[in-house]
Amino acid sequence: MPQEQPKLSKTAMWMIEIALAIGGFGIGTGEFATMGLMPSIAAGLGVNEPQVGHVISAYALGVVIGAPLLAIAGARLFHRHLLLLLMGFYALANIASAFAPNYESLMAMRFIAGLPHGTYFGVAALVVASLVPPSQRGKAVSRVMIGLTLAVLIGNPLATWLGQSISWRYAFALVGAISVLSIVLILIFVPLNKQQVRNNPLHEIKAFNRLQVWLALLIGATGFAGVFAVFSYLAPTILHVTGQSKMWIPIAMAAFGLGGFTGNIAGGWLFDKYQFKAVGGVLLWSIFILLLYPQATSELWSILLAAFLVGTVVAVSPPLQTHLMDVAPGAQTLAAASHHAAFNTANAIGPLLGGLAISTGFGWSSTGYVGAATAAVGLMFFMIALRLQNKKASKVNVRA
Repeated sequence: MPQEQPKLSKTAMWMIEIALAIGGFGIGTGEFATMGLMPSIAAGLGVNEPQVGHVISAYALGVVIGAPLLAIAGARLFHRHLLLLLMGFYALANIASAFAPNYESLMAMRFIAGLPHGTYFGVAALVVASLVPPSQRGKAVSRVMIGLTLAVLIGNPLATWLGQSISWRYAFALVGAISVLSIVLILIFVPLNKQQVRNNPLHEIKAFNRLQVWLALLIGATGFAGVFAVFSYLAPTILHVTGQSKMWIPIAMAAFGLGGFTGNIAGGWLFDKYQFKAVGGVLLWSIFILLLYPQATSELWSILLAAFLVGTVVAVSPPLQTHLMDVAPGAQTLAAASHHAAFNTANAIGPLLGGLAISTGFGWSSTGYVGAATAAVGLMFFMIALRLQNKKASKVNVRA
């Protein structure tokens, strides 16, 4: 369990959560901006839209590699210092992305920008989880993750509009500015907890090697890939299947973001009420929605509704994040960061499989069926993890 810090006032705790959420808002806007600007980036760099999908995958690969490496490297640092370093790195990488001269350099800069992503969210989750009673951890983590969902609701449509109106480069410059703002807020509001236990990196690696930890990561990596398969190609689907103008793309992104905001709040509540079982319920919901998605792409009203419903699958994140903290004692920094590595493995798998289906000739709408298949794989890993958990609980009860 996270080590509890000295009790703070409600106002102080809210300001800590807001400061960390704004950092998440900047990171989320940077992560998803490429998806909303896919047609603009493709036109600006002279490549096709599936190639821009590879830029998304490059960012995701950066998260996958950076999350465990930076979590291990920063294990001895105070959380406040680590958060500041990570956000400074993110600000510089996004400003560099804004000045990328060609497709190859943009891909390299997005990979670099992804490196601090997972560790930031993991450490932020540990900080807020240490401020509340154990029964309220799910909701506390979800409040910090509001920054990520607001990025999809507000930041990504804003970045998409900015990129369409002026240039996609200004979208990444905006992310850099938000990241600098988050650094200032963390400096002001997030206290330095000198009682924090700073782990030995080798001990974290050893404690991390548990079957339940790896099953939780596999659930995230496969179960959420379907959301990214759909969302990554939502913009061209609106243009080429729904037959609408690009002005509807930011609105569809906002609909997805509203679904994500709703799902994020629901996910925290679901974990505090149902614990790990909440993950399985959200995965079943995901399969149902993703199977319906291809039938919803022909009409504007239905694709906007579908975008909202696909966004609600974000509800799986707070329960899975909090569950990882529970099953990884002694390696919580590494586990919390690796949660986002798993989700960005999904961010790499989803666009890749969706792009392959599209390129093979199955059409833009086929991303829904691809997503349902990956969610089913995630549900399979959940069932294995739940069975092991129940088996362990039964043994404990017998001994008692």
